[in-house]
Amino acid sequence: MPAVHHKLLLEDALHDSPQTRSLLSVFEEDAGMLTEYTNQLLQAMQRVFGAQSEMGLATEQLSQRLLEYEKKNFALGKGDEEVISTLQNFAKSVGELNSLHSELANQMADSMVFPLIQFREKDLTEISTLKEIFGIATDEHEAAMVKYSRLPKKKENEKLKADLVKEVAYTRRKQHQASLQYYCALNALQYRKRVAMLEPMLGYTQAQISFFKKGIELVSKKMDSFLSSVSNMMQNIQTQLDSEAEAMRVSQKELLSAEDSVYMPDKDAEPVNRTLIQKAGYLNIRNKTGLVTTAWDRLFFFTQGGNLMCQPRGAVAGGMVLDLDNSSVMAVECEDRRYCFQITSPSGKTSMILQAESQKEYEEWICTVNNISRQIYLTDNPEAVAIRLNQTAIQAVTPITSFEKRQEGSPNPDRAKPGGISATGSDSQKSGAAPEPEDLIAPGTPIQFDIMLPASEFQDQNRGGGRRTNPFGETDDDSKAENDDSLLQQVFAVRFLGSMAVRCGNNREVIYEAMRQVLAARAIHNIFRTTESHLMITSSNLRLIDPQTQVTRISFQLEEVYWSDGNGEGEPSFSAFVFESNTEGEKICYTINLAKDITEAKKDPEALAELMKNMPLTSDGKFLLLEAETGETDDGAGPEDLESEA
Repeated sequence: MPAVHHKLLLEDALHDSPQTRSLLSVFEEDAGMLTEYTNQLLQAMQRVFGAQSEMGLATEQLSQRLLEYEKKNFALGKGDEEVISTLQNFAKSVGELNSLHSELANQMADSMVFPLIQFREKDLTEISTLKEIFGIATDEHEAAMVKYSRLPKKKENEKLKADLVKEVAYTRRKQHQASLQYYCALNALQYRKRVAMLEPMLGYTQAQISFFKKGIELVSKKMDSFLSSVSNMMQNIQTQLDSEAEAMRVSQKELLSAEDSVYMPDKDAEPVNRTLIQKAGYLNIRNKTGLVTTAWDRLFFFTQGGNLMCQPRGAVAGGMVLDLDNSSVMAVECEDRRYCFQITSPSGKTSMILQAESQKEYEEWICTVNNISRQIYLTDNPEAVAIRLNQTAIQAVTPITSFEKRQEGSPNPDRAKPGGISATGSDSQKSGAAPEPEDLIAPGTPIQFDIMLPASEFQDQNRGGGRRTNPFGETDDDSKAENDDSLLQQVFAVRFLGSMAVRCGNNREVIYEAMRQVLAARAIHNIFRTTESHLMITSSNLRLIDPQTQVTRISFQLEEVYWSDGNGEGEPSFSAFVFESNTEGEKICYTINLAKDITEAKKDPEALAELMKNMPLTSDGKFLLLEAETGETDDGAGPEDLESEA
């Protein structure tokens, strides 16, 4: 260590010569620069210490975050067990490193920051204080010398002179003592500043070396094999990522190379699947926003079990919109939009209008809802049942030689039996044991899919106070006499499927053949729309009533209605009407038979009395209609039949 060449001589302190003052100013300038530099160096060291303390807090927080990965329960976190265990090991290692960082921060505080603070507060502050004392003593000595210099020559005052001499001597002694202390402190500062600059860096370096040594021991002994396994795992993941990225790139290229027709909403590339029992996709639903205003919303619909579900965008799960069991679906014209259809609940109180984006989606949605409405999804093999039902309708285009062959090829021959088919005319004819289809229905016979009232008949019913029929058995006063003798009045909700001319009336085979041809024609021509009406059965007639206007669309006297329990022969002047009912097919058949029994019994008062005695009656004396599940049938149909054609 080189010696200090410049120092203030204590012997020159008393004389306080200009040379001594000049040298003193150099020492004072050096002390001022040292104070400024010490403050800057202390700020840098405090920043290092603060960063190290923050490093300890940051590593502690990092360890906690690594442990929280397992608790997050990511929705796509399946297969992350290896990652979780690896992060837990890292958290443990980071926790051990955190203890080393905390120890390093404490060592920096003790061996780096504290010595420099002590040097600044003790040595540099002492120099500043002694400088002020020396300056005060110098000013007092100068003032005493000024007073002493003003003593008069002629009239000397011995007492005043003695006082001034004592004052000068006192101030000079005081200045001498202050200068000696000040000079000694300035000389010692030249040595102390070197120690003050080296000691903090020595402590910092020793603390870092200790930290690195402990860190090397931790890594080399505990983490070498662990880090090696983590590196291998990352390489495997990267390999899998590269393979998956290549596969996605190839798949993306193939998907983008498809024809533009894929992006077109209404394309006819794929055939319509009419045997679906599940369906999902976007539909537009009409919502009322006011008395006369509506809005269409595009939502995602799907079927689940027997329910129609809807899931808006961003929703976690879907909600039920409508129970499709025994519901009805039909095509509708709505606001000049294409591909609209309406789904109505069995009670008729709930309905919704939906719009598909293409003809294919439109037909598949209608077929799917219709299949679900028949509760096909509850069978053991719903897909096979749906295919058989579809094939039953398609069989209309295949020539057949006899009715028995058609019945044997039907997937469920008893399926159509619960319905009641009405054949009206003036005569009846008997058919053979195995009639040909041409003997039952003339080839090329047109089929009418809606009941249209003639203009004259509609005007007659609505001209000048015309009455409307109430489906619940309540009539106006002028029609009271007409219904007084009606011992049976029952209303059923039915949907008209079609009608056609037949060659015989009271014949079971002609009923089945008419059903087959009507259903097949609707399937071939994609006719899904049906007309819902109220079928009123009384002891005198059958009436088909419009549910909205209560106008009778068509009426048959009960004597003209033939049922499939007997046979007869006559001229081919009959018409077959095919109806569909969700759950009341068997009940309708039972009611028609009961009405015919009542009609026959009216001819014989004793027979009527016996019939009324054996049958339950309502409070107003009318026949009480038995429930369908309690009635006996002779055609093999049971309460599990969910839809019947009449």
